[in-house]
Amino acid sequence: MINEMKSFIAQKSGKLTKLALANIEDLSYSVLLKSIRKKDVKVNGKRVGEDVTLNVGDVVEVYFTVKKQEKYKFIYQDENVVIVYKKSGYLSEAVFDDLLQSFPSAKFIHRLDRNTDGIMVFALNDDSESLLLKGFKERTIDKKYHAWVVGVPKTKQAILTAYLQKDKDASQVKIFSQKVKDSVEIKTGYKVIKEERDRALLEVTLFTGKTHQIRAHLSFIGYPIIGDSKYGDFEFNKKHNLSRQMLTATEIIFHFDKQSKLGYLDNKNFCIEK
Repeated sequence: MINEMKSFIAQKSGKLTKLALANIEDLSYSVLLKSIRKKDVKVNGKRVGEDVTLNVGDVVEVYFTVKKQEKYKFIYQDENVVIVYKKSGYLSEAVFDDLLQSFPSAKFIHRLDRNTDGIMVFALNDDSESLLLKGFKERTIDKKYHAWVVGVPKTKQAILTAYLQKDKDASQVKIFSQKVKDSVEIKTGYKVIKEERDRALLEVTLFTGKTHQIRAHLSFIGYPIIGDSKYGDFEFNKKHNLSRQMLTATEIIFHFDKQSKLGYLDNKNFCIEK
């Protein structure tokens, strides 16, 4: 057990519980409520014992006790790369920080959303970093995801094209069927691999890789990811008591020039069972 104090500055108005959970890693709802009951939460230096409303600029300190959590599991490693399974609820940057304790030379390559679990790849030297960054940028590294969505798509397989506009102030994106100002084209493929009464499991392929692309694009076509608190079906999530989005990066396939430093990984497939 570890005693911790984590703090943040409110960037927008809202309830203490909602903003604290969004800003503090390793903090669960039940632990936060316990801290509030014990008045182990300070707002602008004053202890509070209820779920108060925060204003922009409020400084919040939360004192709590947590078990040290394992943020990832190893899938593969060699002298050039490390591949791990990131658990849901952790920032990609936090996984990287932990990984550095075992691999001081590790290089950060790409990220997953905090509440998306799945495969992440890290480089262990400069040459591997350059090749991996180039592969992700040029889309020569294939990534597949599994997503449970609300509803069952009538079209069982499709490649979707739309336009994504990023709203930095709101920390979210908007999807449009036609190009609008400051938007970029996105392409998302899906295939239904399992159907249930009110939901379906999709295998999703990214042909472009933009912020929140899968979550926002699937919601735009009427099949939001179950548990998604930003783009999801809030009534469905509340009814089924779901707060973690059911989106997993399940598979990664490398494509490298066989003469390059990572040529031995060409056409290698790394996946997890979900």
